[in-house]
Amino acid sequence: MIGRLNHVAIAVPDLKAAAAQYENTLGAKVGAPQDEPDHGVTVVFIELPNTKIELLFPLGEDSPIKGFLDKNPSGGIHHMCFEVEDIIAARDRLKSEGARVLGSGEPKIGAHGKPVLFLHPKDFNGCLIELEQV
Repeated sequence: MIGRLNHVAIAVPDLKAAAAQYENTLGAKVGAPQDEPDHGVTVVFIELPNTKIELLFPLGEDSPIKGFLDKNPSGGIHHMCFEVEDIIAARDRLKSEGARVLGSGEPKIGAHGKPVLFLHPKDFNGCLIELEQV
């Protein structure tokens, strides 16, 4: 059901410093910051030959990333995103298998302009999973 790994998301306490580290120290191609108000984050994508890294920074006091950084002040891996062909079919199959979809269960538009859903980390070995329709 799942396709390729789209990205690994890392919550960071300083977005500018983290982006500079990937660009200057590691020589990666770094995108511009983009605000995602529906998700409460500002993101920067790091382009790699086989996938992406998404740097996450809180956008506002109600950001879910703020709580994550409160618990992990140095930052850390927040979630993994896998591609699916049909997000509704994937959701329905996962729910029938007992997986919990976060929020209303209806897809939202993600940072790539495509529908996304998140799956409860307790159902996936402590890892928050994002599904993105491609």
